[in-house]
Amino acid sequence: MVAGQRELPTEGAGGERRGAPKPKKQQGMAPKIDHIIVVDNGADERVKALVEDVCGERGVYLPSKTNLGGAGGFAYGFLTALALGADAIWCADDDGRPGDEHVLATLQQVAEREGLDEVSPVVCNIDDPGRLAFPLRQGLVWRRRLDELEGDFLPGIASLFNGALISAAAMEIIGVPDYRLFIRGDEVEYHRRLVRSGLKFGTCLRTSYVHPDGSAEFKPILGGKMHTQYPDNEFKRFFTYRNRGYVMSQPGMRKLLPQEYARFAWFFLVQNRDVKGFREWLKLHAMGRREEFRRPGR
Repeated sequence: MVAGQRELPTEGAGGERRGAPKPKKQQGMAPKIDHIIVVDNGADERVKALVEDVCGERGVYLPSKTNLGGAGGFAYGFLTALALGADAIWCADDDGRPGDEHVLATLQQVAEREGLDEVSPVVCNIDDPGRLAFPLRQGLVWRRRLDELEGDFLPGIASLFNGALISAAAMEIIGVPDYRLFIRGDEVEYHRRLVRSGLKFGTCLRTSYVHPDGSAEFKPILGGKMHTQYPDNEFKRFFTYRNRGYVMSQPGMRKLLPQEYARFAWFFLVQNRDVKGFREWLKLHAMGRREEFRRPGR
């Protein structure tokens, strides 16, 4: 697709997907919403009632009695949207929201202008929208504030599960998220596929999706020139580091392995003098490389 030339369904909070930009002759009109798909990992009847009340006939409620995690939930929702005939999906999880009512229309305009198969908004801090929810690299510099970003479009970089608009044609090539990753790293792995696909994608810097701050776990090293990731609890670290091991062993990522080892060795051994933490990182990283996807305690 080139966004705007075909009808597009979309997704909102909690795995919702809405749908459909208009053909060129109708550009400028508000996007038409075909379906709102909500994946509920808790299979909660109250959520079902809320979807029916808010979404009406457009609502598609997908309960799961198995916790599919973020990766499985998005895969379930994406495949459902495709089965319903979606030409594109606007996707997000349940802890954020579009920055304003114009986000989807702006994304569609940029997708058409740039000839994109995927386009994302900037992800900003829900409590302080002038700050980014996650550090964003522009050129060789990591940015943490919205006003530090230059221009109106950043090619080749995207946040895929926070307000991204993805064409169905792109999903034929990159597939759906990998359920095995469960949480943490699933978005990075999906981004890896998008990069290797050769499809055109990027981030629109003129519109935003607001999300709880996630920048605290990205720890600066070497005076802020580089970052490492250190989540605030053992559960998150397990999935983050194990899944990083898998992702970094995949085609397109292996060239970054020397940098990966250097950054985390510096963070644990030099900056924090945490030998135990580094050993745990090595163990989890190796599990991912061996594709050992058992969950903790199993």
